[in-house]
Amino acid sequence: MQAGVRLGVFTALDNKRLNLSDLTSNLQSDKCGTELLVNALSSMGLLVKEFEYYSNSVAARDLLSQKSSRYMGHIILHHHHILDGWAQLNEVVKTGSPAEVRSYGEETERESFLMGMFNLAMEIAPQLASQVDLKGRKLLLDLGGGPGTYAIHFCLDNPELEAVIYDRQTTEPFARETVKKFKLTKRINFEKGDFNVDPISGGPYDVAWLSHILHSNGPDECQALINKTVTDMKPGGLIMVHDFILDNNKIAPEFAALFSLNMLIHNSGRSYSEEEIVAMFENAGISDIHRHPFRGPNDSSILCGTVV
Repeated sequence: MQAGVRLGVFTALDNKRLNLSDLTSNLQSDKCGTELLVNALSSMGLLVKEFEYYSNSVAARDLLSQKSSRYMGHIILHHHHILDGWAQLNEVVKTGSPAEVRSYGEETERESFLMGMFNLAMEIAPQLASQVDLKGRKLLLDLGGGPGTYAIHFCLDNPELEAVIYDRQTTEPFARETVKKFKLTKRINFEKGDFNVDPISGGPYDVAWLSHILHSNGPDECQALINKTVTDMKPGGLIMVHDFILDNNKIAPEFAALFSLNMLIHNSGRSYSEEEIVAMFENAGISDIHRHPFRGPNDSSILCGTVV
């Protein structure tokens, strides 16, 4: 599937039926290799083969063709980019140091990661935003918000809300383009900075959204980040951490436990348990700490608190 996405097989087919010669010509690929690949993709149910013609399955057309508004290829390419690291898991466990992996090009990897996060968030954000009560809130901080998917949907659900996406400068073009697509440029701004180094700007905020940020950092960095966020919030402000939050025994949910290994392979982060995040909140002076009832399809969840 990853090879099919990288080669553009699903995009070349889109809504068409092509024979092997036309498909090979379109892809500028080897005929024998292409035949073996598309036969395998047909066996998997991603393509449909009828006599000498190939076409996309409904799912492949909707999710794997770049011409579709529901294209999920970015996150599939991101998974391809991290395979090298997973192949070295045994060595990473021995040394405790991140794996050395091949580079596919900084721009390529950045686009796959950021737009992959957009792919995933678009499956969650519309439903999540309707379940989070932000009535009366005026300014939201989407910390490390990437393309700003959650900020966008919080604003769509709350007409009086404005938002700031705070992330690295290299993220800005992706964020501004995504915000523009949703016609929210007047309500959502972008502030550039490294949240582990620079002060958080654009506030004070009365709600902060930290989605999949903690797992990329070590415990001390997480505490410092929560402390920094709190200092740029109004008293009574709502802070929400959305992440793969482990049960206190750290063996469930399964995805969160496995994701800790992914972070071990690539940086110093990991998934954190509820009691660990609660302790970070308490150390930062946050009160009324509670778990939101939302549960994502990949077992992501939300821990909330109030800034004193």
